[in-house]
Amino acid sequence: MSTLYSISEVSQLLDVTPRTLRFYEEQGMVTPTRRGQERVYSARDLVAMKLILRGKRIGFSLAECKELIDMYDPSGNRKQLDRFLEKIAERRAQLQQQMLDIEQMQVELDTAEERCRVALHT
Repeated sequence: MSTLYSISEVSQLLDVTPRTLRFYEEQGMVTPTRRGQERVYSARDLVAMKLILRGKRIGFSLAECKELIDMYDPSGNRKQLDRFLEKIAERRAQLQQQMLDIEQMQVELDTAEERCRVALHT
């Protein structure tokens, strides 16, 4: 028999609010079952939430997280891991471009600042 978790247990384990869990349920990213009025989360839901939270931390969109969750295959997760690696590479490239853009903006700010200072002293 698999382990089941209440909404408060999942909230505590992952340090999220019950409202956050309900949001991801509304998005179809976790699918708790019901035991009367109580939501009951499976180990798969717990793994999905961990993936969502990790994805958010590294800048994945909800759609990207959902894509990875939907690829889950209990018999083997090679496809999911390969796709995750592709997404990581894409995100890394985006971040590198953003760093270059920020560096360029800093140069432009330095130039504008210097021109302002020169103009004030003339």
